Amino acid sequence: MTPEEFRKAGHELIDWIADYRTHIPELPVKAQVAPGDVRNALPKEPPTSAEAFSAVMSDLDKLVVPGVTQVQHPMHFGWFPSNASLASVLGDIASSGMGTLGISWESCPALTEVEQVVCDWLRQLTGLSEQWHGTIHDTASTACVTAMILARERASDLSKNHGGLPALNAPLVIYSTKQAHSSIAKAVQLAGFGNDNLRYIEEDPYTRAMLPEALAAAIAEDRAAGRTPAGIVCSVGATGTTAMDPVDAIADIANAENIWLHVDAAMAGSAMLLPECRNLWQGVEKADSVAWNPHKWMGTILDTALFYVRDVTHLERVMSTNPSYLRSSADGEVVQYRDWGIPLGRRFRALKLWFHLRLDGPDAIRQRIRRDLDNAQWFKQQIEALPHWEVLAPVDLQTICIRHTPLSDDGSPLAGEALDKHTRSWVDSINRSGEAFMSPSILDERWMVRVSIGVEGTTREHLERLLVLLKQATSE
Repeated sequence: MTPEEFRKAGHELIDWIADYRTHIPELPVKAQVAPGDVRNALPKEPPTSAEAFSAVMSDLDKLVVPGVTQVQHPMHFGWFPSNASLASVLGDIASSGMGTLGISWESCPALTEVEQVVCDWLRQLTGLSEQWHGTIHDTASTACVTAMILARERASDLSKNHGGLPALNAPLVIYSTKQAHSSIAKAVQLAGFGNDNLRYIEEDPYTRAMLPEALAAAIAEDRAAGRTPAGIVCSVGATGTTAMDPVDAIADIANAENIWLHVDAAMAGSAMLLPECRNLWQGVEKADSVAWNPHKWMGTILDTALFYVRDVTHLERVMSTNPSYLRSSADGEVVQYRDWGIPLGRRFRALKLWFHLRLDGPDAIRQRIRRDLDNAQWFKQQIEALPHWEVLAPVDLQTICIRHTPLSDDGSPLAGEALDKHTRSWVDSINRSGEAFMSPSILDERWMVRVSIGVEGTTREHLERLLVLLKQATSE
């Protein structure tokens, strides 16, 4: 494809994207396909020659769009907000169109330095001090793996440079809660600690926040048994219930015990753009690493996760490589992001943030987040006013955990497996209808439903419609 052919096709694609975004509210929220439908509709053999752009666009409409769960839909309340602001989409297009190679500062000085600038902008916008230094990862999952490796190497005196974990005299232990994202357990596995060395600390029975006294007791028990406490993962906005671990108290324990503290604020980090929400991670300045995802609630298109550390020297000691073919006269004067994480090569992800912050502006983003917080409190009040409905966890941000408990035939509240069946039935009926989407989850060994508010287009009107759907589905 020549630049002129690209120009023509690009105009058509931009028009298609604009039309698609305009008409998303008219589409079913949940993908309307069965397993294998998309794959079976595509040719089994690769193309033998070039096809017309119009043919590709036709298949995009007919085959791909029906197989997409519309997370930009204003009636999408599942998982977490996954906004993709059109301002950031432009930055993504610019990044792809430039086709840069990010393997060193020399390979693309602008990539490195724009990334430094936007990471520092967001440090300032979320109230973090100048002691933090950031980089962009693909997801918070990768950031957590990096944090666990940093914890491992600090606790083992850089064992990677010697015999590694097998040469240690004592197992290394990581602490978290069962509310933590599933990526935490995966990171613990991938960093070599092993599942047996992941301790789930007791939680408050209502807030689901980690209990600092239980953490301190577990650390003391492990030390007495000859094990080495290595890392703590503190959740600020845990996925299931948006539980808020008490960062300040946990950080005091971590620092006293010389244990790496990673703060996982993947979704809730966006709330820290609001000064009135920063009490939710009070004590964060005493942590060792922090991760959060602008590609969730804030709205910068995937994949854009921020990872901050205070001790850059330790980060580079653990992650650095210095192959001869990447050495240059700039070494020692510039940041080499290949030494700040797992991958060597990187995309120009910073352009997505650069475009988003400059074209939409922080004030508009804050205004939308405040709207969502207000709508979450309104929705909570509506649920609490309905008979047989309950809100199961604090609504600190934008996620409301709900359950409908009807009466059984004998007049007692439905319970046990019968209640689980009822919960799965009514949420599945709404999801299958395509009118709205919510994600069920297990809390205290029973199914409940999460209503996660935060799509860019979601207004009070859409929540009013969701309430109607809830009443209809449970009355049936």
